[in-house]
Amino acid sequence: MTVGEEAETVETVAEPYLVREGYVARTPRGRVATPAAWRHLGLEPPADQPALFRA
Repeated sequence: MTVGEEAETVETVAEPYLVREGYVARTPRGRVATPAAWRHLGLEPPADQPALFRA
């Protein structure tokens, strides 16, 4: 996905905010959207989401 921002800006500004708010989690496989993020967007979290993040 493209957001029109430099990668460094996303990593130092947007990502920490999203992690603090509980919308993104850092995992060994990378970043994942949490159930709170899916619900915020009006969507159901996928069934194959890691058990750690299921609500």
